[in-house]
Amino acid sequence: MGRGVIDIEGMNSPEMQSLKNTETPDDIPFCITKIGHVVLKVKDLERSVAFYTQILGFRVSDVYPENMMPGRMVFMRCNRDHHGVALVGGASGNSSNTELHHMAFEVSTIDEVFKARKHLIKNNVQIQFEGRRRAGAQVAVEFLDPDGHWLEIFWGLDQILPNAKARPPEEWVEVFSLEDAIDNAPQGQDTKLKDDNLRKW
Repeated sequence: MGRGVIDIEGMNSPEMQSLKNTETPDDIPFCITKIGHVVLKVKDLERSVAFYTQILGFRVSDVYPENMMPGRMVFMRCNRDHHGVALVGGASGNSSNTELHHMAFEVSTIDEVFKARKHLIKNNVQIQFEGRRRAGAQVAVEFLDPDGHWLEIFWGLDQILPNAKARPPEEWVEVFSLEDAIDNAPQGQDTKLKDDNLRKW
């Protein structure tokens, strides 16, 4: 099974329901508010820094030479945080994606997802997926960085209040193009483009 499959019976199995019904204690003395940053090992530091700055628009904040971090390190930001992504050189080869499945970057509008697709294609970055995912209902374009790390640019991830339930699977609307994501929106997701010329067709 894979994309395009919504296995209601499997999701309702006792094993999966046990995972879904895992409770979070109310007495944890702190509250994590966001994922802070990700540090990736890369094969060619210069090539990867060029990709993250020239293709994805990150800005370099700081660098460490070899004597501070074996392989050297580059800290990059996409907002006011000092860094959201850092790269460390010296990887022996491309990523096998065996531990980190993918990393996702949020944009503010659905138009920006369309603009990202166009920009990636213009820069010869092969698109791995475009459209809407199942759980979470985000509209996304997914691609690989030069080391084979799977990346996602997304908009419209479902927002859930602390004690509320997620959108039920019967309301998921998985599609495999950004145009279909516009035309087949799930309940409550406003997919109107500001610039309709961004559509391929």
